[in-house]
Amino acid sequence: MTKLYVGNLPFTATEEAVNALFSKHGTVEKVSMITDRETGRPRGFGFVEMSSADAARAMQALNGTDFEGRPLKVNEAQERERSGGGNRGGGARRY
Repeated sequence: MTKLYVGNLPFTATEEAVNALFSKHGTVEKVSMITDRETGRPRGFGFVEMSSADAARAMQALNGTDFEGRPLKVNEAQERERSGGGNRGGGARRY
């Protein structure tokens, strides 16, 4: 199974629309659209999981193509290292 990063998605894109787009190139196992934790609004990117062969085909076919007026960025997702950094609610905030 390969996880693809799909960037530059329009904020109006739905999981169903992304699934339909990628299904043209193979079997989609899972679509995850990323939303902002605080607002719940889409962040303009997501992930699609497909078999390795299907993912390679989809990446080749869809990277740079127009989707609802925006050129998609499609590549193999990189595992993100979990770090302890960042402000997770502790400490003072200045408004």
